[in-house]
Amino acid sequence: MAKMFIPVILGTAREGRQSEKVAALVFKEAGRVFDTELVDVRDFRISATDNTQKSALAKKLSEKAERADGFIIVSPEYNFSYPGELKMMLDMLYQQYEKKPVGFCVVSAGNFGGVHALEQLKLLALAFKMVPVPSAVHFPNVHELFDAKGKVKDESYARRINDFLAEMAWYANALKAGREKNFAEVDKDGKICFAGSSLWV
Repeated sequence: MAKMFIPVILGTAREGRQSEKVAALVFKEAGRVFDTELVDVRDFRISATDNTQKSALAKKLSEKAERADGFIIVSPEYNFSYPGELKMMLDMLYQQYEKKPVGFCVVSAGNFGGVHALEQLKLLALAFKMVPVPSAVHFPNVHELFDAKGKVKDESYARRINDFLAEMAWYANALKAGREKNFAEVDKDGKICFAGSSLWV
C-alpha cells in the first residue's frame, strides 16, 4: 500500500526562527510513517492576496495540496496568534483542503507551548473545511528545548510525536475513504443521498 502524502508546513518566515528546529524534528519523524515534504512559507511569500489563486506560487502550492492526504502545520505563537505569512499562504487556496485532516505542532518561547495559536489555527482549519485532529504537540520554552546541534533534549517527545502521527494516520485513512466513497451528496432536488443506502433526508 502506498504511503499517505502528508506535507509538513513550517509556518513562519521570521529570521532566527526556532520553529525550524521543531519542523525538522517533526519532518524526520513523519518520514517514518508518511510520504512527506517540508513546505516552507518563505518559499510562498506574497505582498498581498489579490488574485493570488492565478499566480505561479498558488499553482505550485495547489499541486502539493491536491495530492496531500492531510497536513501537519508547525507554527509559533506570536502575540496570541499564528504568523500572518502562514495565513496569507494558506489563503491562496481553498477547496484543495476540504475534508482533509490537519494536525498542529505549536511552538512558544514561554511556558504555554502555543495554546493560543492552536485555538486560532483550529478555527482557521474549520473555515477551510479541514478536520483538525484532536491531539497536538506543544513545544514550550523552545530556546531551551534543543541542544546546539538541534536535537531535542526531552526524550518524551519521541512518544508524543509518535502518538500524534498515529492519530494523523487514522484520520487521514478514514477521511480519504470518505472522500473516495462520497458517503453523502445532495441531488438536483436538494435531497441528501447516502452512498450505499436507500436512506433519504
